Amino acid sequence: MGALKRVLLLGTGPASIQMAVLLKKQGDCCIGIVGRESVRSESFFTALKQSSEQIFVDIQNEKHQNLKGECQIDHVFHGYETVTGEWDTFLLSVTTDAYIEVLQQIHDQVLQQIKCIVLVSPTFGSNSLLRHYLNSIHSNAEIISFSTYLGDTRWFHDKPSNRVITTGVKKKVYIGSTYSPSQYIKRFCELYEQVGIDLEVMDSPFEAETRNISLYVHPPLFMNDFSLRVIFGEETNKKYVYKMFPEGPITQYLIRDMLAQWKEITNVVEKLNMKGVNLLKFMTDDNYPVRLESLSRDDIENFVHFETIQQEYLLFIRYTSLLIDPFSEPDSDGRYFDFSAVPIRKMFVNREGYWDIPRMPKEDYYRIKIIQGIARFIDVSCPTIDTFIDTYERKISEVARTREGERLSDAFVVQSYEEDLKMIGSEIGKGIGSKKPH
Repeated sequence: MGALKRVLLLGTGPASIQMAVLLKKQGDCCIGIVGRESVRSESFFTALKQSSEQIFVDIQNEKHQNLKGECQIDHVFHGYETVTGEWDTFLLSVTTDAYIEVLQQIHDQVLQQIKCIVLVSPTFGSNSLLRHYLNSIHSNAEIISFSTYLGDTRWFHDKPSNRVITTGVKKKVYIGSTYSPSQYIKRFCELYEQVGIDLEVMDSPFEAETRNISLYVHPPLFMNDFSLRVIFGEETNKKYVYKMFPEGPITQYLIRDMLAQWKEITNVVEKLNMKGVNLLKFMTDDNYPVRLESLSRDDIENFVHFETIQQEYLLFIRYTSLLIDPFSEPDSDGRYFDFSAVPIRKMFVNREGYWDIPRMPKEDYYRIKIIQGIARFIDVSCPTIDTFIDTYERKISEVARTREGERLSDAFVVQSYEEDLKMIGSEIGKGIGSKKPH
């Protein structure tokens, strides 16, 4: 069986639908999809049934025409424990903290046939976690990590259905595998090339996982007193993620913490014998560019060599330069598009009727706790990361106390993620980046 012939998508979110259409349209695969049965997924499964398993992807920008399309899902499973059949590839498109919980629900005889497990949007350490789990069930499957999902995809009508819209697409994504050479990586490179995304192959999956901008910017932007007051409804006025104080959280002190956290993550990455990222270059070249009048190529290329104060200054310039979209067309009043007006989302009642925390910072909590655990395991000090976690945990505990008796989701529980960290630590102990030949 060739690479990517029979692919099962685990997770029923917007990213799964986009990946299904991409694989079906560009790769001509047999596609299955599975998700847990919940209030949230019920409307997805209902819409799927009513359309005879047809799914649709729309696009916001005509440049991304190759991602648009529709296809029929060949197999639909309600609940992970119901999966049957022969699959060569699992595409994991669930939150990173749910990887093991999801795989544990799948029958071993199904899991043991799998040739490759692909992590669509993992975090630092996810591949090691999966490797440890697969070893424990005597599976020798290849595990591939993307640095991040290929873009920004959301529900077309704001609620789960069989239709999504992809509003943004990354220019570049990184990928790494436990196997070298890899037929699966080769296929993904071809697929991504067809839709205009540059896929850079890293030496190891761990290295690909370090190329996720969220690791570097979300904790400082969300795990601070200002943003947390907004998230938990203590601030009546609307506030914005990427704006300067008092419209948003960005101050010279937030920038200082962002830089310090990047240095701590770099120390962890380098102790694991990998190359860290040039933060300013990564932000500018791989995410959102700024005008050369604001940051020169010399500023960007040599960022890692500058003194701390100059690095902070350049990061501050980067964020002020993106208060507006510097490449948009000004209106008749000379105003550019208000690029930074991304509202900080507040806690909300989820579809199950529980108070819940928005994806940012809920998913960032798992990411940063895993980095902290890895840092402790390899004896690297990370005081800034410790502070972000302390600030966040103190806040969720305080909110849980003040709302005692109300229905609160698990997001309000302080977690250790001890089991995941034990598994990751065990793999790190065996040596990072070792590859199995095919």
